[in-house]
Amino acid sequence: MCNDTPENPKLYHIVHIDRLASIIGQGCLWSDAAVQNSQLPGTTIGMGTIKARRLTKTLSSYPDLHVGDCVPFYFCPRSVMLYMFYMNNHPEITYRGGQTPIIHLQADLYRTIEWANQNTQRWVFTNSNAGSFYFDDFNTLTQLNQINWSSVGATNWKDCREQKQAEFLLEEQFPWALVEAIGVYSQAEVQRASTALSAARYRPPLSIQRDWYY
Repeated sequence: MCNDTPENPKLYHIVHIDRLASIIGQGCLWSDAAVQNSQLPGTTIGMGTIKARRLTKTLSSYPDLHVGDCVPFYFCPRSVMLYMFYMNNHPEITYRGGQTPIIHLQADLYRTIEWANQNTQRWVFTNSNAGSFYFDDFNTLTQLNQINWSSVGATNWKDCREQKQAEFLLEEQFPWALVEAIGVYSQAEVQRASTALSAARYRPPLSIQRDWYY
């Protein structure tokens, strides 16, 4: 697979479907730091130890900004973390609901950065998992080639696990209006998501994207 930067990179945030109504109501996705302070309703997914580390891990691009102060996105669906939910057996993950209730919120990288720059919200991207002890982060688009795009797009990622988990991080909050599509596992999730979307002024396209799942 070619490692050139895609012409139009997309971003993907995974979240439990029972958080969708809250996201719509708030008008945005909040960072982990903000969510902890506000105690928003819904199921928490992910590893508690890594979430805690992200709250204290600073970014080299902005030494006063922590990973956990940002809303995280992957550059691909069907992430490594989603695989852990699919396997449902990781000792550090208390969530045991599997992958089917997890939805993908898709956004456009360049549109997101344009909004962030206009609203003086900082952003970075990393070349590997921002929850790990070491990674590099960047804040200029000319450095997108630092991401291993072949690894990001790999379906067999055993030998490139960390690189596949490259992230985009947006300071504090991510506007609901920038979500351009929602991908779900099956018709059951379409129905659940549609119920949450019925109260929204802005309703991004909702569809079953089975190939985004394991």
